[in-house]
Amino acid sequence: MNPAFPGPGPGPGPDRATSGPRVLGFSTIFPNPAQPRHGIFLRHRLRHMVRTGGVSLRMVAPVPWFPSSRSIFGRYAVYGTIPRSSEQSGIPVSHPRFPVIPRYGMTVAPMLMAAAVLPTLLAIRNDGFDFDVIDSYYLYPDGVAAVLLGMILDRPVMLTAFGTDVNLIPNYAGARAQIQWAVRHAAGITAVCQALKDRLDDIGTEPGRVQVIRHGVDHGLFHPPSNRPALRKRLGFAHPTVISVGHLVANKGHDLAIQAVASLPDTRLIIAGDGPEEAALRRLTARLHVAHRVSFLGHVDQSRLPDLLGAADALLLCSDREGIANVLMEAMACGTPVVATPVWGTPEVVTAPEAGILLRDRSAQAAAEGIRAVLDHPPDRAATHRFSLQFDWAAAAARHAALLRHAVAARTAGAIVTHPGYT
Repeated sequence: MNPAFPGPGPGPGPDRATSGPRVLGFSTIFPNPAQPRHGIFLRHRLRHMVRTGGVSLRMVAPVPWFPSSRSIFGRYAVYGTIPRSSEQSGIPVSHPRFPVIPRYGMTVAPMLMAAAVLPTLLAIRNDGFDFDVIDSYYLYPDGVAAVLLGMILDRPVMLTAFGTDVNLIPNYAGARAQIQWAVRHAAGITAVCQALKDRLDDIGTEPGRVQVIRHGVDHGLFHPPSNRPALRKRLGFAHPTVISVGHLVANKGHDLAIQAVASLPDTRLIIAGDGPEEAALRRLTARLHVAHRVSFLGHVDQSRLPDLLGAADALLLCSDREGIANVLMEAMACGTPVVATPVWGTPEVVTAPEAGILLRDRSAQAAAEGIRAVLDHPPDRAATHRFSLQFDWAAAAARHAALLRHAVAARTAGAIVTHPGYT
């Protein structure tokens, strides 16, 4: 596959007047005004990189093209409401559109994205931000498209793997081949947990190329409540209370959380999140006769989440796959232990008794046993909070910025060689 794109070759050399590298961030999972909670963790990471990593940043966050913003088109209509540009936490963001072909478009998605986004990158460069490196988050189609763009514009590309792009998408042969190609031609690769690194190694990534940089926590926002009894009273938490946080989709396992609480008569469950499974989950609570003990909060703004986490007795996460779940670290930062399925990066987070409990398997019975164990023998909440301090956004951002500087220096020294087309 050797796509032909329009556009010039390398532009003028980078502007060395800046104190650090000029970074072009690239990801479809970055927030936008119509989807403000989309990829909040990525905004945290990049905000800290700008603040502490000595880099300047412009963000390109492509969105699928959709012709209408009319509500009759349901969730797709939101794409029609996203502006062409925005600002997130002081970061300038461009939102170019790219075409999506339903059902049959997976194989060509990276090429379509790269072709659609190239004019935006050229405009950014022509406007004076002659970026030194492309920093791409999520391997497919984003990362593959980023490597194509890096070859066209003669810029090194850093790739970061988050989760589904490694633990699910490579199961498809066409996507796997393109991911393998992209990681071979990237200047560097990071993953948010060791489990994802191991999977990348399994599918053929050159040994030693993937660096693990875990996510962090915004400790200014997530911290133990100053008066937990008063907070619990205000929120109406009069009984042992467990919270399950996440989009209401099947792989998050909220149904298992409901079934687990059904076997714990004095325990309440709070579900924070919205999504397509809500009606089915509500029917499940009625069928199990626990509707009076399960509260659906819908979408919860991140500013409200610390109070809920801090007041709860445990966070329950029943996912069947995760890269690394930020809510685990956020709960711990609030002093709340976690009860979680032992999948992907989760065992790398829950590594001590004060952190909480890893379930023996992904089942309602195991979840009930884990909840009961934490409620019967809760860890010291101050110790749980102290454990969370190892997860630090500033440290993660500094490590990533150092890798970006290395990629730019290696290119300047001629160590980065681009190769046209797939090999």
